[in-house]
Parts: sequence; C-alpha cells; structure tokens
Amino acid sequence: MSVQERRAVSARRESLLGDEPGAFAVARFVRVTPMKARRVGDLVRGLGVDDALATLKFAPQAAAATVYKVVDSAAANAEGTEHLSRADLVVTKVLVDEGPTLKRHRPRAQGRATRIDKRTSHITVVVTPRVEEEPVEKAPAKKSAKKADTAAKKAPAKKAAADKAEAADKPAKKATAKKSAAKKATAEKKES
Repeated sequence: MSVQERRAVSARRESLLGDEPGAFAVARFVRVTPMKARRVGDLVRGLGVDDALATLKFAPQAAAATVYKVVDSAAANAEGTEHLSRADLVVTKVLVDEGPTLKRHRPRAQGRATRIDKRTSHITVVVTPRVEEEPVEKAPAKKSAKKADTAAKKAPAKKAAADKAEAADKPAKKATAKKSAAKKATAEKKES
C-alpha cells in the first residue's frame, strides 16, 4: 500500500496529522494511571526525538519506560513509512487517554471489602519533522499612533492622583445625627 493510499484510509492519521508529514504510534491498555503517564508525556512534548529518548531513559517514573517505547516506535514509523530523517523529528503531541478500569476488591475489617481501581491508559505519540521558520521583519509603527496610545494610558493615572489629593484636603465626615442622639441617650442613662 502506498503512502497516499494509506493516508486516504486512516482516519486516525487524518485526525492527528492532517496533511502534514509525520507519523504516530499508539500503546493501548497500558497498566499505568493516565495521570502518572501525563506527567511523563509533558516532559518530552516539544523535544527532538533523540533528546526525548535521552530524557525518558533517565526519568525516575515507571511510565517513562512505556513512553520511551512509544516515542521510539513513532520515530521508526516516520523513518519507515514517511522516509523522514530521525534527526529532524520532533515530538509534537503526546496524548494520554483513559482506558478501561480493572475493578478489584480488598478485604477490610469486620467482613467488609473495598474496591480498588486498577486504571489503564492509551498513550499516543505524534512526531513531525522540525519546521524552521524564517524571521519576519516587523513593519515600523507610526509615531502618532504610539503617542496617542501613551497619552491615553497616562491620563487615568493623572486623574486618579488628582482625586486622591482632593480627598486628602477634605475634612473627615461627622457622625450622623442619629448616632450622636443615641450616644447622648446612653450618656444620660449612665448619669442617672
């Protein structure tokens, strides 16, 4: 089957890569929790394949061994089916989905049993060739537009400072009449 025919057949490839060159590999029903596998996947996302493999080789997490195999398999798929150079490949996506959960029980005190969930994961790694973008020159901005923006930004600060100065000049407000009448009434009760 040629590459073009395979691209037309694989809906999974279309959803992961679209028309871009690259390859992917999937490990399904891996006996590691998705949360722990995602921590390892975050380590290698965006790295080159060789750097990712070196990182995973010395990572202390147990899921690192499985993710290592999947990254290596994705790189081999890219070399074999897409004829891409391994040195140019980058890990662009690491997806860790939840697989089926195995339910087990553990005996507890007074004849009870509690459920233990043994979770599984589906790990997908996508590798694509490195894209080197040329630097784009920025167009010079107009000076009048910059001056108007800076004047608009400074105006609220000046207004706030003026409001604070006016508030400091005004004397403090007197207590309301009701409160002062209540204070007088309590003072009269204490005297008598």
